Amino acid sequence: MEGSTGGVRIVSRRLVRPEQAAGSLDDSAPSESEPETIHLTPWDLRMITVDYIQKGLLLPKPRTAGGGGAQLVDNLASSLARALARFYPLAGRLAVTATDDATGDPSIVVSLRCNGEGAEFVRAEAPGVTVSDIIASGPGYYIPSSVVWSFFPLNGLLGTDAALDDDDGSRLAVLAAQVTELADGVFVAMSLNHAVADGTTLWHLFNTWSEISRTRDGCELSTPRLVLDRWFLETSPVPIALPFAKLEDIVRRPVYLPVRECFFHFSAESVKKLKEKANAEMAGTATATATVSSLQSLLAHLWRTSCRARELAPDRETTYTLLVGCRARVKGIPQEYMGNAVTTAVARSTAGDVVSKGLGWAAWLLNRAVAAFDEASVRDDLASWPRDPSFLYVAQPTREKDPATVITGSSPRFDVYGNDFGWGRPVAVRSGAGNKTDGKVTVYEGRDGGGSMALEVCLAPKALARLVADEEFMEAVSAAVA
Repeated sequence: MEGSTGGVRIVSRRLVRPEQAAGSLDDSAPSESEPETIHLTPWDLRMITVDYIQKGLLLPKPRTAGGGGAQLVDNLASSLARALARFYPLAGRLAVTATDDATGDPSIVVSLRCNGEGAEFVRAEAPGVTVSDIIASGPGYYIPSSVVWSFFPLNGLLGTDAALDDDDGSRLAVLAAQVTELADGVFVAMSLNHAVADGTTLWHLFNTWSEISRTRDGCELSTPRLVLDRWFLETSPVPIALPFAKLEDIVRRPVYLPVRECFFHFSAESVKKLKEKANAEMAGTATATATVSSLQSLLAHLWRTSCRARELAPDRETTYTLLVGCRARVKGIPQEYMGNAVTTAVARSTAGDVVSKGLGWAAWLLNRAVAAFDEASVRDDLASWPRDPSFLYVAQPTREKDPATVITGSSPRFDVYGNDFGWGRPVAVRSGAGNKTDGKVTVYEGRDGGGSMALEVCLAPKALARLVADEEFMEAVSAAVA
């Protein structure tokens, strides 16, 4: 064994390189001897300062033939290699090139070199952990974070770490997978550098990997091909030179305060009732023309409850930040685009108004924030970014002043429960430690489909305990699972 953490023993590590299946007609991977270079866009570069994206699936224990767990892991490594034939840039490495800007001052260019060096692949074992340890239900049961987080590779790393040389001159992978064998299940996790792609690409890779794993070689995949060309404004410099002497100049190491997590399932019927209530409350008002969505209604329900759980003063400003996908919202960016294509929408109010003015009013604030999306403004921001680059940093709350913000990432449209690797649908989905701050919420499709949803809620321990004890909030929850 290589080591252990949180009851998880690391058995082995290897690099998985893109590999064409026998008889495959997939010609995505380049054949040139000279590695292709992909230049990063403003959307990519501003994400290089945050943690890796970390998502994972809890699967039932397969019936393995001869070879047992080792054969299972080898099969998963082989199918990942074939998936990387389509996602070959993710087997590359970040590169930093020193240059000079137009004034002669030192600057750097960060790019992705598609050298096929490989994704890191980790095999681990946690024989003392059961599926029920991860998904045990009950309103007072929380996610066992110390265990779940150890199911993920490349923990605690920023995107910039993959662009810095290790002591031996090598560089970290931009993509890593870990397969952890539990007592009665398997956890399959991926960590992806946020500078090279967003959550849409991560789940596209998961869908492709699982389909290859459960189908025969040579079968035509139903998952669509990626669009690998990076999207730049016509007026944007390519590559973009960052006005810094070295990459370390933009790094700010986050300090995470203690948080706890809980996973809440909302049935399709429960979500429907929240939407009906929100729209009914706004009927007859000046805003009646705006129909509040199911997701906006659910998030408003959480926003109101989190204000109460945090015991915010009525006059305290609170914000709700939503990550908004730009695929299909910005002309020229296809749904299959591989890269970052995300912006933010922010709703603001006082905590007193969010709580007292009702579900419909809070949902309407979220609706208006999303509706305010303006393609022209997004393009203007992208055009000005190379001249004055800014980066995303994890907010640093203090112990003296509780945070008053909620931020929601991911999407209920991502196909989570369709990721059958060949022996059954996922039992649950979880995320890793990356970017886990007080107020971070991840939304997923519900395990029952049909409009059901799930929220992974991360709050300060005392605030989360009050949220779980909130009768109005819990009335809409079909199950609280950790």
